[in-house]
Amino acid sequence: MKRTAVIGAGTWGTALGIIAARAGGQVRLWSRNEAVVDSVNRQHVNSLYLANSPLPETIWATTDLAAAVDSAELVLLAAPSHAIRALLSRMVSSLHSGIVIVSATKGIEMDTGLRVSQVVHEVIGNAFAYGFVCLSGPSFAKEVVKGHPTAIVAASVSEGDAQMVQTELTFENLRIYVNDDLVGTELGGSLKNVMAIAAGMVAGLGFGSNSVAALVTRGLAEMTRLALLEGAKLETLMGLAGLGDLVLTCTGLLSRNRFVGQELAKNRSLDEISAGMKEIAEGVKTTQAVKRLASRLKVEMPITDEVYAVLYEGKRPRDAVSELMMRPLRSEFEGRRVG
Repeated sequence: MKRTAVIGAGTWGTALGIIAARAGGQVRLWSRNEAVVDSVNRQHVNSLYLANSPLPETIWATTDLAAAVDSAELVLLAAPSHAIRALLSRMVSSLHSGIVIVSATKGIEMDTGLRVSQVVHEVIGNAFAYGFVCLSGPSFAKEVVKGHPTAIVAASVSEGDAQMVQTELTFENLRIYVNDDLVGTELGGSLKNVMAIAAGMVAGLGFGSNSVAALVTRGLAEMTRLALLEGAKLETLMGLAGLGDLVLTCTGLLSRNRFVGQELAKNRSLDEISAGMKEIAEGVKTTQAVKRLASRLKVEMPITDEVYAVLYEGKRPRDAVSELMMRPLRSEFEGRRVG
């Protein structure tokens, strides 16, 4: 089993650390929160994020980033997307050739519109040889550690790196598939968070299953339009990293992004909602990045536009949903031959 460093001790980072340790690995868990580190090392539990999930004794936590990644063969990035660049800059001098960086972060850098793999390349560049794998798919951390059957994807331009991550992290209830579509896997995991905020607004307004199903379906079409322009493969968006993750995040009660949308529909402010959450909802910042990216690519993304208007322009959720329903009538498969 590879020596593994997990950067970010939130719910998902802790869950991945548990999986890696259960599979027989030695895991170093990094957190900037000293209370979390103390709880992990003394009580073998992350009392802030996964209080009901005992941690294997082979997990050791630290606030020292260099110590966390020292001699690691796998480095799992599980921090919010807006923090990745700064964390990489701090740890790069402690990394070494042959390391494999695994992104479990589902977001796009807000200011640049870059995917995590692109941020990693900008920061590390050609300083040394490294592999990169994106880990994504429908996976609530609490269900994974409870033993619920879960299937996700490891994507990489290197088949060997993807298969290595598949081998190292597949364990009991967690099944990992591999693909070579890094672009589609990263974008699928990021774009679905924007759609989940919209789905939360729909549900929060009291609309039923018809409305949510319509939102999910049209959201998938919107995600696919943008992802294909960026070079993604259609089958990726129809698979675990696209449709699978979209359905989970738009309908699951553990979804932070869906929760944000629901609370916005109750006329609560974004600041108020965020202040009451332990972890951020990636879709909030990703909405800005996606809107800029869509504008640059000249691709129509009406759901994203309405979510952005609610989050950043003060539009009422009910008005946003109404705006979507009042759009001009058109073919379901616009731009494609029908029949």
